Formats: sequence, C-alpha cells, structure tokens
Amino acid sequence: MTSATPDLEEFKPQVTADGSFTFVSHEFGELFHSHFGAKQESFLKFVVPTGLETSAVKPSLRILDICYGLGYNTAAALQTIWAVNPHCNVELIGLEVNPSVPQAAIAHGLFDNWHYEYTAILTQLAVEQQVKTSRFQGKLLIGDGRNLITQVHQSGFLADAIFLDPFSPPRCPQLWTVEFMQKVAGCLHPQGLLATYSCAAAVRTALLAAGLEIGSTPPVGRRSPGTIAAYPGDRSVNNFPPLCESEKEHLQTRAAVPYRDPQLIDAADVILRRREQEQEVSLLEPTSSWRKRWFSGK
Repeated sequence: MTSATPDLEEFKPQVTADGSFTFVSHEFGELFHSHFGAKQESFLKFVVPTGLETSAVKPSLRILDICYGLGYNTAAALQTIWAVNPHCNVELIGLEVNPSVPQAAIAHGLFDNWHYEYTAILTQLAVEQQVKTSRFQGKLLIGDGRNLITQVHQSGFLADAIFLDPFSPPRCPQLWTVEFMQKVAGCLHPQGLLATYSCAAAVRTALLAAGLEIGSTPPVGRRSPGTIAAYPGDRSVNNFPPLCESEKEHLQTRAAVPYRDPQLIDAADVILRRREQEQEVSLLEPTSSWRKRWFSGK
C-alpha cells in the first residue's frame, strides 16, 4: 500500500541539542521529542533500557514500536542490534496514527544527519508500510492505536522489547489507560521489557494493574526518570533500578488514579473527565501534600 505524499509544510524539522531533528505535532501541541536530543532520546529512553545490545546475540528478536512517529526508536534499535549481531533476524510491528509523519521524516532526509545505514528499510516501511528482507520483517499499522493493539494482541505477537511512546498523558490519555496497558502487556514476551519516557503515577499504576513490575530509568534531558516494566521474574528483579521512596509514595496519591477507557473507544475529553471525577472522590493523599513533603525548598 502506497500512501499520499506528506504535507512537508505541516512537518517542518526542528533542530534539537544533539543536532538531530524532530517535528511539532499541531494536533497535540507537543514536540515529538525533547529539546535535549531526538536521536539520543531514542537510544537512552528506549533501546538501552530494553537491553537490546545484550539480547542482540539471540538469533531473532521481536519489537513492538507503539507510536512509531518519525521512526527514530526503530532506527536506533536496528542500529544497535545489527552492530552486535549482523545476522539477528528482527521482526517489527509499528503502530502509528498518521502515516505522513514517518513519510515526512524520510522526505526531509532526517536520517542523513545520523549517517544512518538502514534508511532504505525505513523508507520502504514509511511508504509501503511493509518490508521483508533476509534479516528483517516489518509492518507499520496505521490507525487508532487502541484498535491496532487489539489486532496485534489477537495475532499472538509477543515482543522482546516494547517502546511505549505516545504523546503525554494529558494530551493523549487514550493510549495510557488501564485497558490499553492490559492489551500492551498481552503483547509482551514473558522475558521481554517495556520502556516508556513517562514516570507519571497514573501511567505506572496502569502498568501495575496490567500485571507488570516497574522500575525507573535514568533521566534523559530532564529531571524526571522514565519507566521500565516487565512480568515478575528473576530478570526484572535483577535488572530494575528500584523505585525510590518518593516514587513509591507518589503511587499512593491522587496522581496515581489511572486513566480508564472501558471499551477502548472514548474520546480524550471523556477519559480525562472520568479520571477527574474519580480523583474528586478518592481517599488517596492529595498530590500537593506529597509534593510539599518531598520537594519543598528544592
């Protein structure tokens, strides 16, 4: 399937601190990456926490890239894996609502700045939504992530690494709900790892509700950490940086009331209001009290 030419005026490259470029989403009012560095963010927030450099010694790996965007997370993963093991067979499923985003990244030549070796794969994935080579099988599924994750879950796909990279929860709550996380967790291999840039208490509560263990990943370009998640077991216990005391207490505040979308069909404003109503009657500690206790005077 070939898509229409992207509107290059809608997606104008914005330079970030490491010299790589990102776009602004006018729909969500946010950059696709932080000012710190789009390229570094893909490696440090997603590829490193999911341990792909170590697991690349395996003969095959499966990756689920949720909110594929410009394709940076997938690009960083392929570069890392094949640098260690050029013979590793990679199977990728990417989820993206707007095919113009990865197409615009290719059209603007954003990977030229990386001196990137696998642009041909990313180009075919962006334009045709599927690629098959001797060591790579990839599909880019286009549409509402809630419908797509249901399809992936029903297909039996189990990822060794999941990159969870939607826009922020207040802007895109539909991809951070308890119900969505349950579908995502259903696509994670029992020994797989999920990484996200968010440390929001509501997000972490949803991951816990999906049966996963969580830990923190080092801050990248900001003070707050990311989150790593996996099914309970020796691997996750041994490799997770534990939550600090303030993070544990954050999960006992009203900020930890999760987003809910029972049928996976509600609009963002409905999901936001539902959470607000639940917070209003919650017996959990006010988040302002927690913040004052831990961060006043800092």
